[in-house]
Amino acid sequence: MAAGGVWVFRKDAVMELQSAAGGSPTGQGVGGHKALVYLPANEPMRSLEALERRLGSLGWERYYENGDIVQLHRRDGGVDLIALLRDFTRFRSTHMYDIVVKNRHHFKDVDL
Repeated sequence: MAAGGVWVFRKDAVMELQSAAGGSPTGQGVGGHKALVYLPANEPMRSLEALERRLGSLGWERYYENGDIVQLHRRDGGVDLIALLRDFTRFRSTHMYDIVVKNRHHFKDVDL
């Protein structure tokens, strides 16, 4: 089965994948609940501030910001950038994927 849709944070800070067809998640298969977890502390990321704090400890710092986005880059001068929406409730699968790929041993998306 192909996965598709958008990641949506609910008010209780649980992220869930909503299907591309707009249906609500069922908790099974594609619609299961997901969370971005900082592995060393087993801490689910519940806010931009918490995520930025954890990324900062890994060498990421603010590079650019405007009203909608915050971009982070590595202090060591690498070319990698991570772009995050300032409104963490609009966090999407592309943002989570970007964080996991660029911090493979520190973050993971997990089923709840």
